[in-house]
Amino acid sequence: MRSSTKPLPALIPIAISARHVHLTQRSVEQLFGTGYELSVHAPLRQPGQYAANETVSLTGPRGHLTKVRVVGPPRSEDQVELARTDEIILGVDAPLRESGDLKDTPGICITGPAGKVTLDHGVICALRHIHMSVTDAEVLGLKDQDRVAVAVIRNNRRTIFGDVIVRASPAFRLELHLDTDEGNAAGLISGDEVMLTDLSIGANLDKI
Repeated sequence: MRSSTKPLPALIPIAISARHVHLTQRSVEQLFGTGYELSVHAPLRQPGQYAANETVSLTGPRGHLTKVRVVGPPRSEDQVELARTDEIILGVDAPLRESGDLKDTPGICITGPAGKVTLDHGVICALRHIHMSVTDAEVLGLKDQDRVAVAVIRNNRRTIFGDVIVRASPAFRLELHLDTDEGNAAGLISGDEVMLTDLSIGANLDKI
């Protein structure tokens, strides 16, 4: 739940997260070859994170997706993040979860140029969330795991995204993460800004 203090209005930069995978080093080597190391395609806003040059294919019960980006660096557990549209194509019913919450999630087959990895769990649809530093959270009157709303106005179309989880850490930089379905629904692209607001703002958007 949110803290008792209403969050201050603030403009939040956004990133639209397309489907992607996080891999352990063991899976990297199974998919790309023994001793293989991921290479950086582009750094992400969150410190130390990057879109890798490497891509993989995903195979589910119903369909197949190619050129799915790997996000580095390697992690301690494999994780696949999809939008609902991706799930329909693959035939996978992934739960809405925070990153790292992988208990009782479905699995999938990942294929790379050197081999395959079959996961028995690890596929999620990521809950919308805002990364922020602890200092940002304090300034905004928020804390880790609070839930807030953000307001979007694009081309006379007004959208409220509620139940946005605050993820506060000294290592984070201020950024809202939405998946491609959410971004498309609101006409947003990475680099746009939305307004952090109180959940009650949905009752009267003219106050924005």
